[in-house]
Amino acid sequence: MAVKMRLQRHGSKKRPFYFIVVADGRAPRDGKFIQKIGTYNPLTVPATIQLDRQKALEWLNKGAQPTDTVHRILSFKGVLYLKHLLRGVKLGLFDDATAMEKFQTWYAAHEIKIASTSDTHKKAEAAKKVYVPVAKKVAEPVAEEVAAPVEEEAAPAAEATTEETPAAE
Repeated sequence: MAVKMRLQRHGSKKRPFYFIVVADGRAPRDGKFIQKIGTYNPLTVPATIQLDRQKALEWLNKGAQPTDTVHRILSFKGVLYLKHLLRGVKLGLFDDATAMEKFQTWYAAHEIKIASTSDTHKKAEAAKKVYVPVAKKVAEPVAEEVAAPVEEEAAPAAEATTEETPAAE
């Protein structure tokens, strides 16, 4: 039995919301699953991901294969990095405390990066919502600018006709 970690779609039309589940590979997308390990909401900026890191790590160690999207989510949340560090512990490259220290350092930097992305997005959204009232005075100079080129075009045409008449004589 091939076990997969995949997304199970919920939510209404054009408003997706996903459960991250561990399921038999032969089961339908929204059908029976073994265990729910988290949620994913792509509509928020940045996307909201709730994930039980320990359960995900256990299933990866048991051999569950994540789909492409779930693989990216696990990478984003640091589960794959933690698995990598724990493999280094098993190989004797460093001890468990060092592995957890490296993970905590990475996780703190990652959270700061996410917070700055969220702040940047909020500032951009706030800038879009700034209301600038348009006064009626704006319409008047536009009318003057449109009328001015028409008068200027008429003047060179008149000069051209006066120049042609002396040449003809």
